[in-house]
Amino acid sequence: MADKKSPASGWPLVKGDFHSGDANSPVAVVTMGSHLDEQGVCDAGAALCGSCKTENLGLEKVIANVIANPNIRFVLLVGTEVKGHLSGQTLSALHKSGIKEGRVVGAEGAIPFIENLNDAAIKRFQEQVEIVNIMESEDMGAIKAKINELKARDPGAFAADAIVVEVKEAAGGAEEATGEARPLSGEMALITARMKIIEKMVTDIGYRDKFAAGVYAGKIEGLMIGLIISFALVGFLMMG
Repeated sequence: MADKKSPASGWPLVKGDFHSGDANSPVAVVTMGSHLDEQGVCDAGAALCGSCKTENLGLEKVIANVIANPNIRFVLLVGTEVKGHLSGQTLSALHKSGIKEGRVVGAEGAIPFIENLNDAAIKRFQEQVEIVNIMESEDMGAIKAKINELKARDPGAFAADAIVVEVKEAAGGAEEATGEARPLSGEMALITARMKIIEKMVTDIGYRDKFAAGVYAGKIEGLMIGLIISFALVGFLMMG
């Protein structure tokens, strides 16, 4: 058996819409927007299994529980993508490219902003686990077969000890304490994002209008000055 380490005391640390299994298993399964038999997945050999419906708080919860258990070396993405949030794509992007100024680099979701994880926690997640993506699969047979395949590749516990991070629930946040997404939250997130884009476009148009108005005023002023000089020259010539 590969070398194992003790997860953080009380693991899994962060509450959410998931089930826990064998803490020594190298596989955590994220079912994204699907509701599968999470306990059955854990019974098949996963350390953790649950959904992830948002591309911010939901991702933070997954990552916090993963880095609190050095034995987890694979994060298996299954189930259907979450419309609007695109939490699966965002999790993969975070693992590949990290964050910049709080935003997940390369994320396509509406609000992919990370608040509770620092650079050290994100780097640890990137180094500790491999992302295995078989999303859109809800076939329990295929999921269990992939778990067994990954368990056979178990490299043993990550060299460093567990990291404990606190994930704070934002007031009125995107997820309830149970991890359930609020109805239409994906659509509302898209509307919010598009409103910000429209606001920026309107601001840009205002700047362009001001610039155009300034150019136009400059042209009129130049034309008037030219006419005055021309009339003055003509007057001098006539006087001569």
